[in-house]
Amino acid sequence: MGPLLTADIHEQLLAAARAGGGDVECSLDLGRSTTRVAVDASGWHWEGRRYPLPERCRDRTVYHWTGAAFEPAARFTDGLAKLVPTHWGPPTFELDGIKMLPTKDVSPWEDARAKVELVAPRGKVVLDCCGGLGYFAAWCLELGAARVLSFEKDPDVLWLRALNPWSPAAGGALELEEGDVAERIGALAAESFDAALHDPPRFGTAGELYSQAFYGELARVLRPGARLFHYTGSPNRLTSGRDVPGEVIRRLERAGFGARRALDGVLAERNAGPGARRRR
Repeated sequence: MGPLLTADIHEQLLAAARAGGGDVECSLDLGRSTTRVAVDASGWHWEGRRYPLPERCRDRTVYHWTGAAFEPAARFTDGLAKLVPTHWGPPTFELDGIKMLPTKDVSPWEDARAKVELVAPRGKVVLDCCGGLGYFAAWCLELGAARVLSFEKDPDVLWLRALNPWSPAAGGALELEEGDVAERIGALAAESFDAALHDPPRFGTAGELYSQAFYGELARVLRPGARLFHYTGSPNRLTSGRDVPGEVIRRLERAGFGARRALDGVLAERNAGPGARRRR
């Protein structure tokens, strides 16, 4: 992986160049580590290679090295997918301008840890329904999960994930599949997972991931006693009074879970016995 630039890092390098050059200690991997860069009037050296100084780096943009130039870590296929830096270090990402991870009051990395801890992944086989940048999967591995199966259907998000040094690489205990969990879950074996994490897009763009049928499938593939954390947020609460977490709890209970509000979502546990049978 090559160096990554943000507006702040670019300004550090540019200031050193304007001052006649010298060594700059900075991060070229979005805060995972620091390194020393040799700067001169027209560019900089790092790990035996010379890089140009871009004329400008925009705020809220991560730039990656293509081999010829620094370009924004962004792609437009069906919509715009963009890696976005944060002052915490670990980046978030946006889909068509919608921020997909919290950043205002907490690092998206630490936010993921708090949610993963709710399902106690140590020694467990975990289903990660909507992988995104992989922060849930990373913390499952860090906290001792035996195996993680992660689905992500958007190839542009997977491309961002490959650029992001905070995202875990597939392999070992992490199996990453490009695919829609709503379509693939039916092929998973019954009672084959000890825990699940579900961080879907908004209801308006992915209603199938909030459906009674999907929750029935989650109940089917989870073992009795398995925990599920389901991110919901509180969309439309101020504008329409809609209680999405409450709606999710009612559907999960019909599917055979006990459920309650937790953090910015719902924590559920798959019931044992007849009440946990798949329902539609």
